[in-house]
Amino acid sequence: MNKYKICVYAICKSEEQFVDRWMDSMSEADVIVVTDTGSNDKTVERLRNRGAIVFVEEIKPWRFDVARNISLSHVPEDADICICTDLDEILEKGWRQCIEEVWTSNSKRGEYIYNWSFKADGTPDVQFNYFKVHSRKDYIWTYPVHECINYIGNAPEEVVFIENMVLNHYPDNTKSRGSYLLLLELAVKESPENDRMAYYLGREYMYLGQWQKCIDALKKHLSLKSSTWNEERCASMRWIAHSYYKQNNIKEAYNWYYKAMAEASYMREPYVEFAKMAYELGEWALVFFLVDEALKTKEKSSTYINMGYSWDYTLYDLGAISCYNLKMYEKSLEYAKIALSLSPNDARLKNNLDLIDAKLKSHTILSS
Repeated sequence: MNKYKICVYAICKSEEQFVDRWMDSMSEADVIVVTDTGSNDKTVERLRNRGAIVFVEEIKPWRFDVARNISLSHVPEDADICICTDLDEILEKGWRQCIEEVWTSNSKRGEYIYNWSFKADGTPDVQFNYFKVHSRKDYIWTYPVHECINYIGNAPEEVVFIENMVLNHYPDNTKSRGSYLLLLELAVKESPENDRMAYYLGREYMYLGQWQKCIDALKKHLSLKSSTWNEERCASMRWIAHSYYKQNNIKEAYNWYYKAMAEASYMREPYVEFAKMAYELGEWALVFFLVDEALKTKEKSSTYINMGYSWDYTLYDLGAISCYNLKMYEKSLEYAKIALSLSPNDARLKNNLDLIDAKLKSHTILSS
């Protein structure tokens, strides 16, 4: 028998292609509430036919936090647990029991595994802990974009980790994120001392190739008193380094990658990204050193800062190429074999392995 009343709630717009898949994955909930913000297809009709309670709301000017709060307001007052998801996400079967096993009357929020992206073979790429399970009362969504749920209750916020609960993200890549920049600029204007929004704005400039704006915004992020989280500070330094490199300011790029490594030496990401730049510059000894240092880190961060390319074949590929150019053919072959084992269908990696193997055999014959 279920101990708690669980409600899944979401916002959506023109996502009829996801309805059946999403409703199937959310079916373990007691009630499913969706706030449609202006669909021009059959999303609303299909959701209602599948049993969702659907409200239609016009939100002008558009803000994600306003939409989420309106959506939350439609959740029944007697719900014990709320789960906020989007229609392009899927909860793996059995999620309800996972919640029931750890939730107590004192629990306020639950964290779980979120697979934000996947590799070509279907295994998780970028994976981190997520936070959108919470009690019905004492929560509010904040920030115009990259919104998050904030606790406003008086009692201490008890957070539980929901073992084996997994949410998978399969995004619609045709959807534009064109509104993000304006909303992030608005967020920073509204909360100039907020480190979260400052970081996201700088990163957005980087995504858009606005290199100097990225550098300026992320230096501002690093200067904030609230900017104390090492992993996010490290990410800012990495994006600053990348932006300097794109401006052909190699000296400053080196400088900021070294800062990033010092800020969070236990993360692979600054080493990998520095190594990728050094590869493009043909600095083979540096690539080899950075690969060797990165591989000393054996555990991936559980936060959204981690990048999939730090944990796939990339490091071993870079190691193989650098060792080949340094005439370290045995080590090059070792790295190349591991790289191919992690991406066995990659023709380039297979060709590289054959080339390195042939070179090693030739070198061995000449040396004997």
